[in-house]
Amino acid sequence: MSAEKKFRLIDVVLSVVCVTFTIEAVAPAAAMGNVQFFWWVFLIITFLLPYGLVVAELGTTYDSDGGLYDWVREGLGDTWASRVSWWYWVNFPLWMASLACMFPSIINSVWGVEFALPIAILIELGFVWGVTLLAFSPVSEADWIMNGGAIIKAFITVVIGGVGIWFGLTKGFANDMSLSTFLPQLDSLDSLTYLSIILFNFMGFEVIATFSSSMENPQRDIPKALVVGGITIVAIYITCGIGLGAAIPVEELSLDSGIVDAVGTMLGVTHPLTQVVGFVFLVTLFANMTSWSFGINNVASFAAHQGNMPAPFGRMSEKTGMPNGAAVMTGIIASLVILLQIPLGEDAPIFWIFFSMNVVFLLMSYIPMFPAALMLRKHDGGRERVFRAPFEGGVLTLMLIIPAVELVLSIIATIVPLNGSADEMSKLPMLVGAIALTLIGEVVRVVSKRGRASDYPGIGRGVPSRFDEPAS
Repeated sequence: MSAEKKFRLIDVVLSVVCVTFTIEAVAPAAAMGNVQFFWWVFLIITFLLPYGLVVAELGTTYDSDGGLYDWVREGLGDTWASRVSWWYWVNFPLWMASLACMFPSIINSVWGVEFALPIAILIELGFVWGVTLLAFSPVSEADWIMNGGAIIKAFITVVIGGVGIWFGLTKGFANDMSLSTFLPQLDSLDSLTYLSIILFNFMGFEVIATFSSSMENPQRDIPKALVVGGITIVAIYITCGIGLGAAIPVEELSLDSGIVDAVGTMLGVTHPLTQVVGFVFLVTLFANMTSWSFGINNVASFAAHQGNMPAPFGRMSEKTGMPNGAAVMTGIIASLVILLQIPLGEDAPIFWIFFSMNVVFLLMSYIPMFPAALMLRKHDGGRERVFRAPFEGGVLTLMLIIPAVELVLSIIATIVPLNGSADEMSKLPMLVGAIALTLIGEVVRVVSKRGRASDYPGIGRGVPSRFDEPAS
């Protein structure tokens, strides 16, 4: 337990894989059908490339524990930074609650054990507080969690992809594999609803920037890890998509237990490999939430110290220096979200409701990053940049506008009913929830700002940079 322990490059790469590869999002992406592969390629070019390059530049130029929040604050000021810190944080208890709701479903799918709602809720609360306790450990001492999580996810990918291809070639693919199914049908809204999931699957590279103080050489390791990790992530998702598409018809794919169901369909529920996949799938949910918790809690704590989040989020452990206040707040809110199952009822699509709202808020938090990056390049170009995204002038502006627009459109497609059909109108609870939490965030922003003496307007307003000032 040495305070001097540092992340090596291999640790950083594995952390990228563990943080960014959200295995629970594979099934919702696969629910798009074969058209998902078109969107993967399209969004790799138009979103992942500029997003990854921007994160690599900002993460190596502004290498603090504030990450995304810090970049937006420096570029756009406290008002937008406070909004980002709220959106970025509030997605996490929603996400944790949605994954907690997967636990009883996976156990039932693999081992046939069905739980009454009170017992299921107790299991889910155990998941939430298990992650919360793990988040109390210093990130450099928890590298085994992220490394192990990355290895387990790679194992699941190999099983799903390998067995899926074998199954499709020997017994036939469960879905139509004609060329037309790989192209988007613009008159259909079905695939657009899940489009945000692909963007969500790209998110998380900036979390690595919040680990900079735990790295041996962040200026060298962050760009390398983003490139290697990005290529790995894309290969993993496509492989998993092929495996799911081979095994289960799109219309029968479960959004929560889809991966385990696919292996069970191909090999049989009682097959040892199905049992192993079910077990390690549950383990990797812990690893994923723990790795994300380090970045999310650091950002919330960092923002609280600057009057952009409530003071309880800023409480640090005297022993470890970890943001335990933010971790506890996350655990409390996630627990309250889980308890909503009581009034909503057992038959409500709990996983998708919570998960889609989590996706919306996470994507919202990235939108201001792109104009902030433009402001920082324009007004803080003199700061030394170890890595610089290879865009300038109008090309730079275009490469920052396109991802931001894609985020906005995908959010709309996820929670706004686009017609009067039953499927589209089922989005209304998510829309109402997103609006309510956004308004609560505005109240939090106004109340939190009372904790600081003045507003920082951002570097574009002709004021000197405050990036290097110590947190108050």
